[in-house]
Amino acid sequence: MSQEEMVKEAVEEAKAKAAKEAAETAGGETAEAEESVKGVEEAAEVEEDEEIGEDSETGEDESDADPEGSSKDKAEGKPKGKGFFGKKNKKDKKDEKIEELTDRLTRQMAEFDNFRKRTEKEKSQMYEIGAKDVIEKILPVVDNFERGLAAVSEEEKTNPFMEGMEKIYKHLMTTLEEIGVKPIEAAGQEFNPDFHNAVMHVEDESLGENIVAEELQKGYMYRDHVVRHSMVKVAN
Repeated sequence: MSQEEMVKEAVEEAKAKAAKEAAETAGGETAEAEESVKGVEEAAEVEEDEEIGEDSETGEDESDADPEGSSKDKAEGKPKGKGFFGKKNKKDKKDEKIEELTDRLTRQMAEFDNFRKRTEKEKSQMYEIGAKDVIEKILPVVDNFERGLAAVSEEEKTNPFMEGMEKIYKHLMTTLEEIGVKPIEAAGQEFNPDFHNAVMHVEDESLGENIVAEELQKGYMYRDHVVRHSMVKVAN
């Protein structure tokens, strides 16, 4: 073998030896890396198993471990499972039914109270209208009594019959007064169209202007209502 061939062979052996050593070094590092990764994975699995075991022992689920709800609820600002202040979002059906019945009862009671007041007012108005109608029919009888008694002379007033008629008249007037009927004052009063009905005007210097000079027919009131206006003669 020539010297040149021997040098060439030595170079090839050196290259092969260097390549072998490099491959062994790389393989060792790869195996070490794989072992490290495997160890990390095993440690993570052990830690996860321990956490699951603790959760199963304490009876806590994922929702209990995170009282504020999932990450989605946190992002949306919504509580998980419960409303604000820890109250349920929906009312119980029984409570809703109670509120509905209570509201209905309150409305019916208010309607009945309004109906009662309206009925009492209508009843009072009907009573007053009926009473005024009856009084209007009685007043001509009173007028006839007064005319008859005014036509009796002083001597005839001592007659027992006339005394009885006068007593009946007084009894009738007392009864009317007890139920709220009273005569309207007219003579000498200032003329008031709410109570007086002027049918004549006279010139009388002894009386002031717009003063009732004479009462021609007596007027009457029932409580606060005029049943019949006084028929009067007014001085100018």
